[in-house]
Amino acid sequence: MTATALTPSIIGQVEKHHTAILNRVLAGTTLDEKRWITLNQAAAAGAPVGRAAHIVRVAGMTQWVPAAVEAALNALVETGLIAELPDARVRVTEAGRALVAKVRAESGAIVSRAYGVVSAEDLATAARVLTTITSRLSEELAPA
Repeated sequence: MTATALTPSIIGQVEKHHTAILNRVLAGTTLDEKRWITLNQAAAAGAPVGRAAHIVRVAGMTQWVPAAVEAALNALVETGLIAELPDARVRVTEAGRALVAKVRAESGAIVSRAYGVVSAEDLATAARVLTTITSRLSEELAPA
């Protein structure tokens, strides 16, 4: 398939394929997409994060309602992948870090093969374009 223009359809197809790969890797774990993103973003912070701030951040980046992110975070606490700290912060547990590493490695191998057929220059251009589009769409979605 040769694309002549970047369209919402093309972006949507790519997103659906990324989600399908993620779902394949998450199969057999206690994670779904919401729990994965909530856990992965906590792990990416590299240190404990404020519970409320984490919920707001993940909700903002995904466009999910905060209650859905909070439910995912609660499930991660219940399964022992995230621990609540006494100061209203949360941290990823050792089991959570191990699962994040496993999912990143497995999904990363698949995604790397796909992205590997595109030049680094083209990937950099695509990243700039998609970042710009995402920023503009975020402005459109912001409350008036």
